[in-house]
Amino acid sequence: MDSSAVSTRREATRQRLYEAAVTLIAEQGFSATTVDEIAERAGVAKGTVYYNFASKSVLFEELLRHGVGLLTASLKDAAEATDKNGGSKVDALDAMIRAGLVFIDRYPAFTQLYVAELWRTNRAWQSTLLVVRQQAVAVVEEVLRGGVENGELSDEIDIPLTAAALVGMVLVAALDWQAFQPQRSLDDVHAALSRLLQGRVSGTRA
Repeated sequence: MDSSAVSTRREATRQRLYEAAVTLIAEQGFSATTVDEIAERAGVAKGTVYYNFASKSVLFEELLRHGVGLLTASLKDAAEATDKNGGSKVDALDAMIRAGLVFIDRYPAFTQLYVAELWRTNRAWQSTLLVVRQQAVAVVEEVLRGGVENGELSDEIDIPLTAAALVGMVLVAALDWQAFQPQRSLDDVHAALSRLLQGRVSGTRA
């Protein structure tokens, strides 16, 4: 078997382990989840887990990197596609909101874990979480900065805080949608957040 085939096979195995771990940890918590359970859910031997990851903690840390990396890539792709099609920076932000909702709709268990871990302070992977979180926020910051530079957005906005607020808005709104308003469509949720982004929430008396 050539090296590319081995690499593809290993990535597929790691993906199964990620999916098994995120599902189990979302169901019963990190401490209660064992390596044996992760291996069983993934359909591999216990030794395969340790072959790919040194420990359960390392697996979870890599899971955070992997998941947030996918989110960051989807946000970046949405912004770049909008720019390529001649859209404005606000259009790019709107496209990123939708991309975030699509990601969360596809990976709800990971999103729940990610949001929960943001509030914890005693985890071994806290520094990793801060780094990958900043990578996602930085993509939004770049679009905001471009909007300020071209005059589309006010130069009074706090770019880091605004970027964090936009990412947080999508995360919280999407989790609320999934948990309490599942009857809503993705288009419906996106439209509501789009109105907020574009400042179309004031009444006629405003």
